[in-house]
Amino acid sequence: MELLKEKIRKEGKIKEGNVLKVDSFLNHQMDVELFSEIGKEFAGRFAKDQVNKILTIEASGIGIACVAAQSFHVPVVFAKKTQTKNIAGDVYTTKVQSYTHGRIYDIIVAKEFLGKGDRVLLIDDFLANGKALEGLIALVEEAGAELVGAGIVIEKGFQTGGDMLRKKGIRVESLAIVESMDEATGQIVFRENGRSTG
Repeated sequence: MELLKEKIRKEGKIKEGNVLKVDSFLNHQMDVELFSEIGKEFAGRFAKDQVNKILTIEASGIGIACVAAQSFHVPVVFAKKTQTKNIAGDVYTTKVQSYTHGRIYDIIVAKEFLGKGDRVLLIDDFLANGKALEGLIALVEEAGAELVGAGIVIEKGFQTGGDMLRKKGIRVESLAIVESMDEATGQIVFRENGRSTG
């Protein structure tokens, strides 16, 4: 998705430890018009899959998932990272290791919002080592729902998550795959149909 790649080139900042900072438009301040285009792109890619529910994880995925859901005309469920008083009763839960925060936490979804008959599309802002998506997949499986695939805004192609999930037979549609980034020069190289472009 060229519009997204241009935005990453223009506003993305590379930080130590292979961190790509895109908080000016993606996961802190949000460019809702860009999100709308992202949603349309995901809706086009998954048009034949009869998605009836979008599942994401708090917090960064929520904005993107909500705007994307408008293109699908379906509800969004987000997995919470902490048990709260307003989630009482039966829940699905699993553990997830965060690449960004370097810790393990529980994610929770109330059983009333996910179950048999649901055709679920996962949406998230980043895919690095794939642990967040693995956690969401475990919740979908536990619920007896059907996983359609995952829509990812930015995939770090130089980390193992995307390849690992695809080898398991999971359909992963990433709108921008970063092949490499150079902190010293600020250069970001994207994967294009199997080849790299700067």
